[in-house]
Amino acid sequence: MTTINDIPLTTITGETKTLAEYGDQVKLIVNVASRCGLAPQYEKLEALQKQYEDRGFTVLGFPSNQFLQELGSEEAISEYCSTTWGVTFPMFERIKVNGRNQHPLYAELVKTEDANGKAGKVKWNFEKFVITPDGEVHRFRPTTEPDAPEIVDLIEGSLPR
Repeated sequence: MTTINDIPLTTITGETKTLAEYGDQVKLIVNVASRCGLAPQYEKLEALQKQYEDRGFTVLGFPSNQFLQELGSEEAISEYCSTTWGVTFPMFERIKVNGRNQHPLYAELVKTEDANGKAGKVKWNFEKFVITPDGEVHRFRPTTEPDAPEIVDLIEGSLPR
């Protein structure tokens, strides 16, 4: 039986990976878009990466042009993220987060309910999913900032002491 950890993922540089390669880390998965008004969240995502990466945490960025706000190539996205926001966390190739050609990772993630008990489609860019080491998935909508107390508390509470 395939689990969320076994789903093949392609990095922004073309390497094949799976979530299993991130082991027991706390993972914050986010669909990103360079031309979105929420793009300044990149700065807070990177700050979380820097603050917690040595303790078993990583942000995983998944560019998506689903809402017509992403650059046209992986190279352009990679350059934008590194030069504009100093992104060092792993980035993946552009994917579809909704619809017929939805990436299998997102097909699993969107089954998770948010704080209001709503599952289903990704509403916009920068929707966040935190996967704890025990495999539990938590969902945060796009307007919830990466450094919101509910996200930081979940990260800190899931990291090894």
